Amino acid sequence: MKIDRIDIYHVSMPLLAPWKTAFSDEHAIESILVRMESDGTVGWGEAAPYSVPQFCAEWCPAAFLLIRDVFAPLLIGRDIASGGQLQGLLAPFKANQFAKAALDTAWWDLQARRAGQPLWQMLGGSAPLIEVGADIPVQDSIEALLARVAAAQEAGFTRTKLKFRRDSGVAMVARVRESFPDMPVHIDCNCGFTLDDLPLFRELDALGLVMIEQPLAGDDLVHHARLQGRLTTPLCLDESITSLERARKAIEIGACRWMNIKHGRVGGLTNALEVYQVCRESDVPCWIGGMLESNIGQGASIALATLSGLSYAPDIFPAGRLYHSDLATPDLVGVSPSSIRASNLPGHGFQPVPEKLQAMTLQSAAAT
Repeated sequence: MKIDRIDIYHVSMPLLAPWKTAFSDEHAIESILVRMESDGTVGWGEAAPYSVPQFCAEWCPAAFLLIRDVFAPLLIGRDIASGGQLQGLLAPFKANQFAKAALDTAWWDLQARRAGQPLWQMLGGSAPLIEVGADIPVQDSIEALLARVAAAQEAGFTRTKLKFRRDSGVAMVARVRESFPDMPVHIDCNCGFTLDDLPLFRELDALGLVMIEQPLAGDDLVHHARLQGRLTTPLCLDESITSLERARKAIEIGACRWMNIKHGRVGGLTNALEVYQVCRESDVPCWIGGMLESNIGQGASIALATLSGLSYAPDIFPAGRLYHSDLATPDLVGVSPSSIRASNLPGHGFQPVPEKLQAMTLQSAAAT
């Protein structure tokens, strides 16, 4: 499949309400969209490392420049027959997984559209009806948090994730567990703590959480292994898993008992499939995460979430839960508030609405 043209868009999507985590309060989500064309067929990819390097070292302005000036010129005119071949071309360039992911997911969408096949089927998925989870950002009060969890339970969600930071407090999590004892709950720390916080984690360990997600720094597998050895509650790694090799090392040293897979964070769908496979081979339960992308990026996450053997409801959000308006069409509509069905259209099934894309674009470029 010869790559004829690549268009890059740096976009900003305003949120309905701030998304509060351990590292920031986001009022809009910035992401990189890639339009990849071959012989008249177009595929779309997306990656969202955010507007500043807080989730990871990467950030949208830098990813845009890297794709525009280095990656896109490298790929134009090449006949790329597999995701592995694409990754091989990008491999000499260190890190920058989100920039690579935007191109990789566009390639997979393009390949599936050319084949007239849904992306989830091309990836080997077998379960197009997906139960999704409820994710709740940091709230201003315990009362507000309890109201959000109650609404999630009433809507039929089978698990709830709570964003957690230092000013949240163990009491907040304890109140949720007391009020909703039958709701599976885990917390996401987004790298906000250190091993010196062991007393805090021992308090959390007594609350019967499904897991504690990414408590320590993303580059600190060793201390995650030490923390896991001192807790009964499983640790789940997110920011730490940036490649297949990092996943293998985390499993080898016992740094986690769960793993979150995000196609953006690991460099694309090609690498996400490899991480999924090593988790399966190692009996480490895994699940699919997201970066609050538009429906284009979430379309790739949906395709991954149809794979067999995933152990936990994924982070996939219809636009109405997050945005004033998604820039892509069709709308991501659930079968119920807590479930969605993967599209049977070719590719991931989504593409930008031109007027919305234009309105949300901060900068754009093309390579031919």
